[in-house]
Formats: sequence, C-alpha cells, structure tokens
Amino acid sequence: MILRPATLALLLISLVVTGFSLTAAFHAMGIYERWDPTSGSEDQLDLEKKTSLISSIISYLFPLELLSLALFLFTAEELHPLFTGAMCAAGTLAVNAFGYPALLLKVVNALCAGVWLIINHLDTRAYDSPLIRLKYLFLTLMIPLLLLECFLLFSYFSGVKPDVITSCCGSLFSHDSPTLSGDLTSLPAGLMQAVFFTSMVLTTGSGIIFLRTGRHGRFFSVAAAVTFPVAIASIISFIGLYFYEMPSHHCPFCLLQKEYYYIGYGLYALLFIGAVTGISAGVINSFPPTHSLSNTVPETGSYLTRVAILCYLLFTLITVIEMTISPLRLSYF
Repeated sequence: MILRPATLALLLISLVVTGFSLTAAFHAMGIYERWDPTSGSEDQLDLEKKTSLISSIISYLFPLELLSLALFLFTAEELHPLFTGAMCAAGTLAVNAFGYPALLLKVVNALCAGVWLIINHLDTRAYDSPLIRLKYLFLTLMIPLLLLECFLLFSYFSGVKPDVITSCCGSLFSHDSPTLSGDLTSLPAGLMQAVFFTSMVLTTGSGIIFLRTGRHGRFFSVAAAVTFPVAIASIISFIGLYFYEMPSHHCPFCLLQKEYYYIGYGLYALLFIGAVTGISAGVINSFPPTHSLSNTVPETGSYLTRVAILCYLLFTLITVIEMTISPLRLSYF
C-alpha cells in the first residue's frame, strides 16, 4: 500500500517540507543572534542571502503542504474499496490507530503553513524585513508538528493491510460509538444549530466591525479560529443530514463522494480558507507598528478579513439553502 503513487507523493511532500524546515530552523539561530538590517557587514549580507533563499524555498513548499491535505483526503477516499467494511474515507482512516491522528495533524500543520505564508508575504514586501525573527520563530515552533506528521503518515501507510476488516462510517459516527466521533454525533442538533449560527454571526459581525473601525481584530481572529471546529462539528451533528436526507447518517466523509457531487471538498475548502485568512488577519494586526509596514498591514488585514467573511458566509448560505430545499426535517423537541 505504501508504494501507491499518491501515498509516495504524500510521504515525499512531508519529508521534503520537514527537511527544509529543519534546515531553516538551523539557520534561524544565527538570524536571532546577528540579524541587523542597518548593518552593511559581510556577515549581514551573508545572512540576507541565506534567508532570501530559505524563505523562497519554504514559500514554494508550504503550498504543497496545503495541497497534501486535500490529497490525503482524496487518497483515503479512493482506497476505501480495498478494505472490507469501509464505505468511505472514514473506514480507510480507521484501518489502524494512526489514520485519524495523521489527518488531525495535517489539518493543524496546513493551517499553520497558511498563516506562515501570509506572514512571509508581508515580510518580503517590507524593505527591512521587520518580521524575519517572528516568521523563523514560528517556523521553528512548527518543526515538532511537522516531524510528528511525518512519523504518523509513515506509520499509517506502512500499517495499512488490504486484508484488514475495518469499520464503516455508520458505526464510527453513531450514537453508540465510544470515540470522539460518537460524542460529536451525539451532540443535540438543535443546540448545535444555535451554536453554529451564533458563531457565524459573531465572526462576520466582528469582522465587519474590524473593517470599519480597525478595532477588535484579535476578537475576530479568535472567533474565526473557533468557528472552524464548530462548523466541522456541525457538519457531523446536523448539516450532513440534510445533504444525505437521512436522520441517522452523520459521516463527514461521504460528502466527498460522487453521489453528493463532491460537495465536501468545496465546503471544507471554504472553512479552511476562512480559518487561515481570519486567523491571519488578527495575527498581523497585532504586529508592533513599523514604518515599512504602516500601509501594508492595514491593506492586507482588510483583504484577509473580507476573504474570511466571504468564505464563512458562503458556507452558511450553502447550509441554509440545503436545509431549506432538503425534504428532511429534524425534530428538536
């Protein structure tokens, strides 16, 4: 199983990204200690050349980290016919104990990579690279997560055996399941609807306030970050039911299938982009004011906020439309 092209691609991407990130972290120690943009010394020029090369390489590799998340989901979905009991990616990921942790860590690393790319973009637009220490510190903190992802991916794919009997999504995402998926499935649909729409209102509302006044950027960033897992839990609790038109089918992975027009990829992409841009808008707004970024930060923050609001509103609109046109009606009392 580990020799399949998609599997090899995922492992290669993880190895390359982790390897170059380790190299960047090694050079970061010199940057922390000796970086001085006002100096014209040979040492400073050498540091500038190194950081320019490393930043360029990472800025090309981290988009692969983002794409590998979609590839991982696609691969898990494509492999499910090979396993007895699997009806979708949920069963593929349950083949061994490393599947779901690998997926969770890939989501976290992809979010971090997206935020880093935005910070790096801002830093490269300034003549004095005022964020260079911050972005390399962030990258250094990501190293343990990238290493763990590499380990989990290899452990998962090397442990996948075609003769394994796995669980179907119906048993994994059921009220009787003793796992986290069962807990999410058991969340009351009425309560989750209230939490979901409240989080969307708070996120879009705080985003609009941030756009108009430039205040409460951190609150918007936190709201955007919290809305991401709330929306995922809502898909499991009640949103997916309207797409499936079945009150007992809570699987978040079947939405990736052809029968549902691959709508899951679009929904998850909207949530992911909304989370990355929303978190980044608050992060860059908290940077210490510098002359070289005095115009860039407000412009970029405004753009990111608009993108985040748009993505979350589109997700909410699709949800409301599906709840309206679906023949399924849930009883909450």
